[in-house]
Amino acid sequence: MLQFVKKSCWNFFRYVIIHLHFIFDSIVDFAFGMYYDKKAKKVPSVKNKLLLESAVSLAEKIRTKKVTSEEIVKAYIERCKEVNDLINAVVECRYSDAIEEAKAVDAMIEKGVDLEKIRIMQPFLGVPFTTKESNQVKGLVHSMGLLSRRNHRSEEDATTVRFLKEAGGILIATTNIPELLLWTESRNNVYGQTNNPYNTTRTVGGSSGGDAAIVSASGAPFSLTSDIGGSTRMPAFFNGLFGHKPSEGLTPIAGVGLREKDYPDTMCTVGPLCRKAEDLIPFLKVLVGPNVTKLKLDEPINLKNLKVFYQESSGDLRASKMNNIMRAALMKAVQHFRELTGSATKIKIPGSEYSFKLWRYCMSSEDINFKLNITNRKYVSSASGEIYNLLTGNSQITLSAIMKLIDEDFFPRENAEWAKNTIAKAKQFLMYFLTNYCVNSYMYRYVFIVEIILQKKLSDNGVLFYPSAPFSASYHYSAFLRPFNFGYWCLFNVLRFPTCQVPLGLDKQGLPVGIQVVAAPYNDHLCFAVAKELETAFGGWVPPS
Repeated sequence: MLQFVKKSCWNFFRYVIIHLHFIFDSIVDFAFGMYYDKKAKKVPSVKNKLLLESAVSLAEKIRTKKVTSEEIVKAYIERCKEVNDLINAVVECRYSDAIEEAKAVDAMIEKGVDLEKIRIMQPFLGVPFTTKESNQVKGLVHSMGLLSRRNHRSEEDATTVRFLKEAGGILIATTNIPELLLWTESRNNVYGQTNNPYNTTRTVGGSSGGDAAIVSASGAPFSLTSDIGGSTRMPAFFNGLFGHKPSEGLTPIAGVGLREKDYPDTMCTVGPLCRKAEDLIPFLKVLVGPNVTKLKLDEPINLKNLKVFYQESSGDLRASKMNNIMRAALMKAVQHFRELTGSATKIKIPGSEYSFKLWRYCMSSEDINFKLNITNRKYVSSASGEIYNLLTGNSQITLSAIMKLIDEDFFPRENAEWAKNTIAKAKQFLMYFLTNYCVNSYMYRYVFIVEIILQKKLSDNGVLFYPSAPFSASYHYSAFLRPFNFGYWCLFNVLRFPTCQVPLGLDKQGLPVGIQVVAAPYNDHLCFAVAKELETAFGGWVPPS
C-alpha cells in the first residue's frame, strides 16, 4: 500500500511539473513571437536545378562529362552569395581558388580518366563542400569564434578535411559556429549569428549550425561536421537535413577544434551532413579512412527483418514536453516500420532522464580545458572574473561561455560512481535490444538478465527510433531559458552508439521535423538503410523556399 501511495504521489508530481513546464514554454514562445514574428524571412527559391541534387549525382555527372565541375562550383558559389546576407552562414570563402581547382578537374577528365578508378578513389571529384570554421583548413582562419583568435590561421588541414579533399571534394567556404563549439546556437563575437533558412528568426543549432544552414539553403551539397554532444544531429534537425554521428573511434579527430592529435577515448566524432540519404554511405567511407573495414556499409539489408524499437521521450523533467507534432512525426516513422516489419516495441532506456548530467560527467573526461581555451590558452579564466568583465562592459566572450564558466566554478560535479553505473546499465540495456530480441516484450526485464548471463546473441539487426527534440527550431536566444532540451542529442554521445538524424518534412510553421535512428556500434549501415527508407516514404529534405 505504501509503495502504491509513493508511486501515485510521484506520478502526480511529474504531471504537475510537466504541465508547468508546458505553460512556461508557451509563455516563452508567445513573448519571443511578439518580438520576432514580424521579422521572419526565408531564403529565395532555387532556380538552378543542379543545386537540388545529391553530391553522388553531381560527382557522376562530372565524371561522365554531362556537366563540368566549374559549372557546378560556380552555381553553388553564386547561391552562397545570394543567401548569405540573409542567413550569415559562410564566414570565410575561397571562391576563386575553388573555381581554379574545378577547372583543373575538368581538364583532367577531358584528357581521359579511368572512370571506375575515379569512382573508387575519388568518389566526390569536382564536388563542392563546406566545413565548420572549427575544423582546421590550411591557410584559413581558425578562430573558434574567439576574438582573441580572430587572426589565427591554420597551417594544416584537419585529417578528415584532407581525406575529403583527397576524395576529390573542393572546399568553397568555412561556416559559422558557437564560441568554442559549446552552445546550441551558432553565434559568436567574431562573426555574429547564423539564421535558419526556413525562418530567419529561428535557431540553426550548434555547433555545425553554419554548415547546416548553407547546405539546407542549397549553398553546398554537403558538409563535413563534428559531433561531441549533438553538434551534427542538432543542426541537421533544425535545418531539415541528414546528419550522422558514426560509431565510436572510427573517424580521426586531429585538427577538429583545438585537438592537435587523435585521442583513443573520446565522445567526439566527425560525420556527414547532407540533403540526400544516398550521400551518407560514400561520405562516411571517406571520413573513416582505413577504419572502413570495421563497418558493413556495403552489406545488403532486408528491412523486413529489422527489429524496431522506439522511445517516446527522454523522461527528463527539466526538458520541455514533447509537442504533438514531434510525437506524431516519431509515430509516423514507427507505424511505417511496424507495417514493414510486423512489429515495433516501445522501450525506455534506463537513465535517459539523466542525459544532460551523464554528458556533463563524460565531458569532464575529455581532453578539453574550457577555462584555459576560452582565453586562447593565455591564462585560466573564472566565472567571477568574466561576470565582472560583463558588468563593466569589458567582456570579450559570449553569454553562453560565461554560463559554462558558472557551471564549472559554482556547480558540483556528478558522482563518478553513479554516472559510470548509470551509463553501463543504459549501454547494456540498449545493446541487448539492438543485438538481441525478446519476442514477449513485456518479459524483457527477466529475459535481459538471463541472456546477459548466458551471453546469448540472437540477432544483430535492431534499430531504435528516438525523438530529436521536444519541438522544432525555436526563436533565437530562447535556448537560454530551456537548455536541457539538449539532452535528446547528447545521450548517444555518452553511450557512443551510431545515430542518424533523419528529416520527416515540415510542421505547420514550415519548420523541419524528424527523428534520430540509433543502431548498435559498427552497425551504422542499419541507420542508413532506415534513413533511405524514410526518405522514400516521407520525402526527406524539403527546400526552405
